[in-house]
Amino acid sequence: MLSTHLGPSADMPSWAVWLACALAALSLVMLAFEMRRREHGGFVIAATGIVAVLALLAAVLRPARVTARESTLGARVVVLADVSRSMALPGDDGRPRRATRDDAIARLRKSESGARLVVLGFGDGAPSPMPGPATPADDEGATAHAPRSDLGAALRALSASSDERPAAVVVVSDGRLDDPPEEATVASMRQAFGALNIPIDTIATTRDAPADVSVRHVDAAGAAVAHVPLPLRVDVGCAGNIPCDSLNVTARELTDDGAPSLLASGVLHAKDGKGTIDMTITLERAGPRIVEVAVETPPGDAIPENNRRLLTFDVTRERVRVLHVAGRPTSDVRALRQWLKSDASVDVVAFFILRTPTDESHATQNELALIPFPVDELFTEHLPSFDAVVLQDFDAQPYGLEKYLDNLARYVRSGGGLVMVGGQNSFVAGGYAGTPLAEVLPVGLDESQSASGADTAPFAPVWTTAGRAAPLLAPLRDVVGEVLPEMPGANVLGDVRPSGMVLWSHPTRVTATGAPMPVLAIGEEGDGRTIALGVDGAWQLVFSGLGAKTAGRGHGALWDGLLGWLMRDPRFETAQVNIAGGCTAGLPSTLHAQLVPQASSANAKPETITLDVTRIDRAQSPVHLSQNRSTDVAAVDFALPALDAGAYAARLRVAGSTGARLDFACEAGGDEWADSRPDGPRLRDLAQATGGEFAWASDGASLALPRPTVVSAERHVTPIAPPWTWSFAAASLLGLHWIARRRSGLS
Repeated sequence: MLSTHLGPSADMPSWAVWLACALAALSLVMLAFEMRRREHGGFVIAATGIVAVLALLAAVLRPARVTARESTLGARVVVLADVSRSMALPGDDGRPRRATRDDAIARLRKSESGARLVVLGFGDGAPSPMPGPATPADDEGATAHAPRSDLGAALRALSASSDERPAAVVVVSDGRLDDPPEEATVASMRQAFGALNIPIDTIATTRDAPADVSVRHVDAAGAAVAHVPLPLRVDVGCAGNIPCDSLNVTARELTDDGAPSLLASGVLHAKDGKGTIDMTITLERAGPRIVEVAVETPPGDAIPENNRRLLTFDVTRERVRVLHVAGRPTSDVRALRQWLKSDASVDVVAFFILRTPTDESHATQNELALIPFPVDELFTEHLPSFDAVVLQDFDAQPYGLEKYLDNLARYVRSGGGLVMVGGQNSFVAGGYAGTPLAEVLPVGLDESQSASGADTAPFAPVWTTAGRAAPLLAPLRDVVGEVLPEMPGANVLGDVRPSGMVLWSHPTRVTATGAPMPVLAIGEEGDGRTIALGVDGAWQLVFSGLGAKTAGRGHGALWDGLLGWLMRDPRFETAQVNIAGGCTAGLPSTLHAQLVPQASSANAKPETITLDVTRIDRAQSPVHLSQNRSTDVAAVDFALPALDAGAYAARLRVAGSTGARLDFACEAGGDEWADSRPDGPRLRDLAQATGGEFAWASDGASLALPRPTVVSAERHVTPIAPPWTWSFAAASLLGLHWIARRRSGLS
């Protein structure tokens, strides 16, 4: 836009203009004081003096006519809006704090400052463009989703950005920030953010804390180890004048096999709005375990969702504790027992060459070398202490195990591992068909297929396609390749169950459905895993021509993979699964699966990958997803829908394999809801430390934003008169003023 106005000479710097104006104003003030000493002629003195000062100022400034094509450029102001989960908590007016935040930003947009507002959301890491306000249908939407509120990271990213440097930064938040922390002072904030040289204005969305009792923090002393007590320290907070003098606190393990098991409980006595209680829990199973730490909900609690925290412990083992039960001292039993004893990471409890209650000993009790099999103690009291149970060539009926098979099946479903190894007293021949234990094996037990339950014809097992690709048999394949030794017969096994996978099959024998009979199969049942090895000739991997060529390493490689898979060793899983960024209740999440390569084949076909997500802590319809994986894809992502707060198990299956399992928790708010108190004073200190302003959103969020900058695209300066005319006029008028002063009696 073309405009014309008066201005000083083009060669005058702005500081000189202001200095000249200040001196002129000072001269007029001195003239006013001198007027008190005049004798007469006050009007003439004042008039000539004012005119003379103005003429002198004009001589200095040399006014000119300025014609310019100008535009107004608003100052760039970055608004950092808190998009953490705490902004979904209720505010002072009962609405979510994000609504108050959005109102404050809308008022900034409508302000008459002319500033160019850039609204970015900050949460975890660098800020990103702020999406539109959440709609009622969207509820929390994308404007209150971040698991953290890291303002420090956002400011540092803004400072390092190559974009135009902002003239000011406005932070809109409830003040419940991760960085700067709660204990930060004005001095520490000035040291941390003063180097940015940007004033930081702050707007606090919330003044008052809601009435709320919450589990603010749970701290575990050290790593979680199976069967080892784990101390926990639980911090509980109370806000909003809610009574919390005495509160019950519990810790429970959530599993998909029955009701949650109580691990510890206690009574907490809060003082000054906070309290701490120490508890000790013991987790019996290794792997991911979900523990719920909860405090009772008192009357009037406005946010009952944060009364519990769901913690996922990755429970490790000091040693793998294995119960090895064998019916008689065969070569296969000795080979396996020797391997178990040689592995320092395995703590084996072995029972074999057992005496049944009906055996005639012909000796006194003190002279017996064989003790009765302690079946009652092992399969009732001590069973949960074992990580895996190996039943090898063992007949359940003579030793009284038959009545405890239901216990053993429950043990598997609750996370235990079971291996049944073949022999003349295993599977159908051992009386396991039709029992509760048969229901958890990866193969069916069909008594009609063989009267004896065994096929004694020698054979060499055949690798299946799944067996070639299975990571748990990769160590064995590295040793023996495609060759497997001849086995002295096999137990007759039925078809593999839907949750199982066949790794070795019989070269000639088939099941009732016509499928090749399984020889080695693995499967999952509930939270546990099972293996069926239908031969008692694995010792041939040590004592055979093949064993001689491989120095007997094949036997250890086989059992290292089998036992490692039972214990969910990551080396032997078909996939590594995780929830990218964690799971927050009410918001979509992504499950990432890193897959092992397919078995090499010229005609490799795309595999079907299925994912089932089931609720652990209560009955709920599962989420079923599937997609195809081509041969060259090593990772897949599944978009999970918004899940309710709770514990979940994700089971991934690749082309019918047993796949992998991930137990995870979805929390309502997580750490962001653990402490619902707003912190306006922290925002005020931040503004003070950086030279900015602070305002409450409820007061209208009035901030003095930087004014716009005038940019001239074209400028022409034309002097009104030659410089000598201004000097001549000033000298003349000063002389006239001097004459008037003399005539009035002023020197």
